[in-house]
Amino acid sequence: MTATLFTPLRLGPMEIRNRIVSTGHDTTLPVDDRVNDALIAYHRARAAGGVGLIVSQVTGVHETARYTSHVLMGVDDGCIPGFTRLAKAVQAEGAKLVVQLFHPGREIMETSDGTLPVAYAPSAVPSERFHTIPRALSTGMIAEIIAGYGAAAARMERAGVDGVELVASHGYLPAQFLNPNVNLREDKWGGTLENRALFLLSALATIRAATGPGFAVGLRITGEEHDDFGVEGSDVLQAIQWAAPLLDYVSIAEGSSATLGASVHIAPPMFFDPGYTAPFAARVKQAVEVPVIVTGRINQPQEAEAVLSAGQADACGMTRALICDPRMPVKAAEDRFDDIRACIGCNQACIGHFHKGVPISCIQHPETGRELSYAALPPAEPVKDVVVVGGGPAGMKAAAVAAARGHRVVLHEAAAQLGGQALLAQALPGRAEFGGIVTNLAREMELAGVEVRLNSPASVEMLQGAEAVILATGATPRIPDGFEADEAHVVTAWDVLRGEANPGGSVVIADWRADWIGLGLAEAMAAAGRRVRLCVNGIAAGELLQSYVRDTMLKRALTLGVEIIPYARLYGADGTTGYFQNIATGEAMILEEMDTLILAQGHRSEDSLLAECEAAGLPVTGIGDCMAPRTAEEAVLEGLRAGWSI
Repeated sequence: MTATLFTPLRLGPMEIRNRIVSTGHDTTLPVDDRVNDALIAYHRARAAGGVGLIVSQVTGVHETARYTSHVLMGVDDGCIPGFTRLAKAVQAEGAKLVVQLFHPGREIMETSDGTLPVAYAPSAVPSERFHTIPRALSTGMIAEIIAGYGAAAARMERAGVDGVELVASHGYLPAQFLNPNVNLREDKWGGTLENRALFLLSALATIRAATGPGFAVGLRITGEEHDDFGVEGSDVLQAIQWAAPLLDYVSIAEGSSATLGASVHIAPPMFFDPGYTAPFAARVKQAVEVPVIVTGRINQPQEAEAVLSAGQADACGMTRALICDPRMPVKAAEDRFDDIRACIGCNQACIGHFHKGVPISCIQHPETGRELSYAALPPAEPVKDVVVVGGGPAGMKAAAVAAARGHRVVLHEAAAQLGGQALLAQALPGRAEFGGIVTNLAREMELAGVEVRLNSPASVEMLQGAEAVILATGATPRIPDGFEADEAHVVTAWDVLRGEANPGGSVVIADWRADWIGLGLAEAMAAAGRRVRLCVNGIAAGELLQSYVRDTMLKRALTLGVEIIPYARLYGADGTTGYFQNIATGEAMILEEMDTLILAQGHRSEDSLLAECEAAGLPVTGIGDCMAPRTAEEAVLEGLRAGWSI
């Protein structure tokens, strides 16, 4: 099934043991511009899990390359010891390490003190997404930056890494030079495609001149930017052909950092088909002789094998799959496909954490990014009889971890099926994959030996005698205090998702949380032909979602004609009229001709059993929504901590 995936691949002077690649991605783990213990532990875990090649996160080649407050920098020799330690850790586990060399150009996100630096680009063309107006690079600075690529590469070679990868993807500086809409120069660096490609080719030549023949050089580049003002795919293909003699491989991605619409392809969420980027990679593979790596929603080994066996690429970037399950390669090589914790493309704790400026993790595998704290499960001492109440993500994770440590664990779920609110989440348009969290956690429990009892509501009496009790009883839909609805048809989001409501032809959704529930319901109702008004108690629909998920969902909803009304606080309803208040102005907002008001007003903790257990003096720990309504991420993390601490 994965015969091609597990064959070695030569990338110039470097041979990797299989075709699985962890492509470059920011982890927010480093501090002070340097590789640290947390980053080393993160990559070591993936190397130990069997990945063939690890490409570490971007490393700046010039002082003006600081696009975040936590970027790695390669501008002085002080960076060498950290990269040496990282290289030795990765190589000791049988993987190879390549370091990305980077300059963002105008794509500056934030700085350590919150002030805006001067951003530099080929020309003073603004960045739409980050609202930066850059300064045009002087010829002297262009020369400095090109020299910086060579100097940084030389430092990486001295550090003992296996190679470097020049980042020309996602609308960053080399791509800005290629783009005739951003590069308006009239000197040798602009104008014709040959001139616009000169920066990229010069940087690669400088890297080659600064390093030896045993050092690999790769190129990361975007095939299709999905931006009306982006680089044409044909120009990218030509630039790759010109660069090929200087390369040991080329790595293909899609999207651009420059716009909201294009940026979703940087880490495409679950709405996109697996491997949708492979066709452009296939064009590159036909045009050049160097190996081609492709990235883009390739989350399962079977998907990667399909791309490889079709001849579309030579290796597959499977970064989020490895964030979710660092041991995915080992499991796939041993044909243990059911044991793989499959990524569900939610983006919540991987790139979502990056956009918040906090260290990387995964909602299904919170050990990710916390390797220094959760490196190996401590054996249970002493072994206890543990009862977990609640079969949602929090309870399942707690039970799996406790049992894996050696405790005797029984999980009680009142319903006939495991999953809790995840079963509702998967019912929304395009989010069926979210149900994978249930499948994956159920498999973890099975492998750990948890006894699961369905249709088994718990009580204080039945918990007597347990040496440890973990309560994960979740939450129920929240109805705002004082809410009145005289003769109006009012239902909750749960009623709709369970098929227990008839919404009628015109619905108003009162979205207090501004997350996936209200926005997903709006799409579902509009797709069914209903008039939909989404009233959001916030500045925008999907405000709390990771931006690529939000922007994709908004595109789908707006395309279907959903009317979005922000700043809307629910007040009440009467007959066919919904009453809201504008939270910015205080003015009334009256929505008439409403058949149904759908409440997506957050949740209330189901904590009555917790109070009873505490009153009875039982050894109880509450986790997840029964403590405070939040998301699956907090639920699974608290499950890990509870199972770890018994």
